[in-house]
Amino acid sequence: MIMAGGVGSRLRPLTDTMPKPMVPVHGRPAMEYAIELLKQHGITEIAVTLCFYPEIIMNYFGDGSRFGVQLHYFIENEPLGTAGSVKQAQEFLDETFLVISGDGITNINLSKIIEFHKKKQALATMALTTVDDPTQFGIVITDERGFIRRFIEKPKPEQVFSNTINAGIYAFEPGIFEYIPSGFYDFSKHLFPLLLQEKFHLLGVHARGYWKDIGTMEQYKQVHIDINNGLVFKELMYAI
Repeated sequence: MIMAGGVGSRLRPLTDTMPKPMVPVHGRPAMEYAIELLKQHGITEIAVTLCFYPEIIMNYFGDGSRFGVQLHYFIENEPLGTAGSVKQAQEFLDETFLVISGDGITNINLSKIIEFHKKKQALATMALTTVDDPTQFGIVITDERGFIRRFIEKPKPEQVFSNTINAGIYAFEPGIFEYIPSGFYDFSKHLFPLLLQEKFHLLGVHARGYWKDIGTMEQYKQVHIDINNGLVFKELMYAI
């Protein structure tokens, strides 16, 4: 599943007239890179959550056949949060599934994440990466077995205990929907704290490879610099 409902307010004026996943990165919409990555890992049946300017995304990608995949759209009539938007596709997501952002640029090995998730027989697995400034993300500590022991979303500088963050890529079993109510519900603010509180196994897997959120103008510019320097797609797949 690709989450593509973001407004992208910090990227204005680029996002005044288009949804964040359609912001061009090296001449192609950011979401196109997510589709390409999923396809590289054999995932061609893809659900897409939409909210802000959904028609722009649907008109560009169509049914996905032009990109070698099959796309299924789920539109939020009102913002439902990350988990709430995925809940809309519950009937479609009836086996182990992957959730990835439609506005991040990465070459993380998705197959390895799914492999790790299934090997551990986990209900939920979060891909982790490291950044210099973790205050804009969810920071994480795992134990030696890979279980997440602490998680804080967008910590204040004095709360930072790690530069390991949630990369916004998840593997789930359909049973996860038992813990996601209808309506507005967020992975980082609601679901993950609940799983930790209830002592459910929430796994974190450290993923190697390039990962960059394009949430700000500075990050957006840096992605282009990194692409020009051959840092992004030089190696398409990385081992965990």
